[in-house]
Amino acid sequence: MLDRALRPQRLDDLIGQDRVRENLRILIEASKGRNEPMEHALFYGPPGLGKTTLAHIIANEMGANIRITAGPSIERAGDLAAILSNLHEKEVLFIDEIHRLGKVVEEILYPAMEDFALDLVIGQGPGARTVRLSLPRFTVIGATTRLALLSAPLRTRFGATYRLDFYDEAALERIVDNAARALKIPLEPAGRAEIARRGRGTPRVALRVLRRVRDYAQVRGDGVVTGELAAEALALLEIDARGLDDLDRRVLHTIIEKFDGGPVGLETIAASVGEAADTIMDVVEPYLLQLGFIGRTPRGRVATRLAYDHLNIPYTQLEQAALF
Repeated sequence: MLDRALRPQRLDDLIGQDRVRENLRILIEASKGRNEPMEHALFYGPPGLGKTTLAHIIANEMGANIRITAGPSIERAGDLAAILSNLHEKEVLFIDEIHRLGKVVEEILYPAMEDFALDLVIGQGPGARTVRLSLPRFTVIGATTRLALLSAPLRTRFGATYRLDFYDEAALERIVDNAARALKIPLEPAGRAEIARRGRGTPRVALRVLRRVRDYAQVRGDGVVTGELAAEALALLEIDARGLDDLDRRVLHTIIEKFDGGPVGLETIAASVGEAADTIMDVVEPYLLQLGFIGRTPRGRVATRLAYDHLNIPYTQLEQAALF
């Protein structure tokens, strides 16, 4: 409920993602001008960048209701058919983790998105027949962290596809400042900057950090989030000056110390740090790539000179790795 209260409700309230925001503004205004539902849209990028928020904003801007589901929760074709048959004109259907829809379920979604029709098979064997039911015109909004896992037929049925990028520190500062006002947290500029700097370029992370720093300032200070208190709280949370947490550092140390800087495969890294490969790929890797701390090669992941610098590991290990 707290995260929902902090979400922007309109495009004008959205901070960051300027390119996506302006493209959506044109798409929404054009659709409203024609009195049509908005075209189906697909958002992709690392978690926590605002895909769900954008779905709610689109529904609000279009004056439509939003139905929310997720790919893993739609196990059978009948589950999706039940959702589609209950939609109303111009409603928004948001499907999170859409890359995890099964093939049989996708077959139901194709005609629904393209022709606004639901194909049902009645009976079995030679006597089976297909009945097509008309659906009201609606908008599907898909969200995924793994665009490559979407099948080509499903991907091409989205009229608009947008990548969400990491936020810069200035944008995160504005987001943190707005949230602090909404939550009535006394926040000094130095504290705001410290939180934004360590927010991994991700609003969800920055807002979570803000709440933890608020708790620390309440217990160890007078409730005012200063730069010094923010730094102390983040050190206690093991979040360093670049926003790396314990798992990020374990991944880097694994590549550098266990595998001589790489290359090393994703599954091997995941097994070494005791995490799922999907967690490494979706949560850890995008930010490390953004910082330039790791690189991808055909043979696996490698640690860059920047990673060695950040961890204060001598460059001689780079020379040793070159011998292998």
